[in-house]
Amino acid sequence: MIRKVFLLIIWLGFVIYTILLAPVDQPETWAIGTKLLTRQWHKLNAIIPTIFCLMGIFPMIYACLMFADGRMQNFRAWPYFIGSNFTGVICLLPYLIFRQSNQEFYGIKDKWLLIFERRKTGVSLLVANVALLSYAIITGNWTDYIQQFLQRLFVHLISLDFLLMCLIFPITSLLDNDMARRVIKDKRIFWAVALVPLFGPLVYLCLRPSLPETSLTELPAT
Repeated sequence: MIRKVFLLIIWLGFVIYTILLAPVDQPETWAIGTKLLTRQWHKLNAIIPTIFCLMGIFPMIYACLMFADGRMQNFRAWPYFIGSNFTGVICLLPYLIFRQSNQEFYGIKDKWLLIFERRKTGVSLLVANVALLSYAIITGNWTDYIQQFLQRLFVHLISLDFLLMCLIFPITSLLDNDMARRVIKDKRIFWAVALVPLFGPLVYLCLRPSLPETSLTELPAT
């Protein structure tokens, strides 16, 4: 319950903060957004498109845990996953707040769950993450980025959104439950994954054992 209250406070705070700043009313938001969407990255500080792309990788990381979890909830995870690709934690957090902790999985994996279950998916996300961070470190201007973070609302908010994605990962019980479903009992693995932002979850997706399936005849009686 404490986790849910903390997540709710984060969600309310960020929603109110975003509304008060009103980034969509700023012409600079559309200018930067257009360059990002049309891949005119050479006209931007490399750190900005890197954060923008990482905000696409992080929902995928969550989806690799959420889709199996959503099978055992009273509502599905995919609408929140889709929404998080556009609004980040604003759409992601409601799922994390209202879901119930569950350490079981029943049934057969569908095609989407199979995709998010594959180690190849985790490896692909890890490689993309390394490439993006290398691009930002080698060609980015950190002094300019700090100035833009302080002065440009769009850069400010996507940076905060990314930081919140990192912050809430160990707070939610998604990781605990996923490890329990895969019979991973070593608590050191949890802390190694939870306390290393971005890379911890990605390495976990690359190495975790496959989720066992259950045929219809093996489902428990209700």
